[in-house]
Amino acid sequence: MNGDADLSHPARLMGEPARAAMLVALLDGGSRPASELAGIAGVRPPTASAHLAQLVDGGLLVDRRIGRHRYFELADASVADAVEALQRIAPRRPVTSLRQSTTAVRLAEFRTCYDHLAGRVALVIADALVHEGSVAPLAAGRVGEITGIGPLARRLGVEGEGDGDLVAPQGRRPLVRGCLDWTERRPHVAGAVGAGIRRTFLDRGWAVGLPHDRSLKLTDAGRAVLADLG
Repeated sequence: MNGDADLSHPARLMGEPARAAMLVALLDGGSRPASELAGIAGVRPPTASAHLAQLVDGGLLVDRRIGRHRYFELADASVADAVEALQRIAPRRPVTSLRQSTTAVRLAEFRTCYDHLAGRVALVIADALVHEGSVAPLAAGRVGEITGIGPLARRLGVEGEGDGDLVAPQGRRPLVRGCLDWTERRPHVAGAVGAGIRRTFLDRGWAVGLPHDRSLKLTDAGRAVLADLG
């Protein structure tokens, strides 16, 4: 039998500015080498290596070696949820340059949240799925419910391939979960369905990732899809 969770352990790891910057950079669900994370965090490579070792030992990151390089990524979706949750309660840094302002606008509009979509565009998608009756109204942090499969849900890839079955959850992961959007303050679609929708947008060329941050850009085809959602 275990006692209460020791919040001080992950809090200590996330509370150091350089480590926090690395975790936020990896919220796009991708992998990055230590040298790139050092640049993002603004520290020297040996310092970055020490921080990354602590994050791996603490269970927040995992690493894998490809050739001579080690790549780091978030350990799982629960780490991404924790980082996003802290972003919702953290004070906002002042915007002091045009570049920072432009980045903030891009992230608020459309971005990845680990393996699903976030930002204003993601809220349009969530609202459309709820309005269609394919997804029950979402509650932040709660497991959601598929209530039907309408034309929009099919277009977004909610169904499985060929046999018409729903997207299968992996392990204990729910099909649908409401994830509170830290910029919009309303829940967007997470879970296996949210991950599937993100794959659909990227695989069909409706959105493309941008370098240096986790913002996404709608293509012409993507804007047409969004217009159809109302």
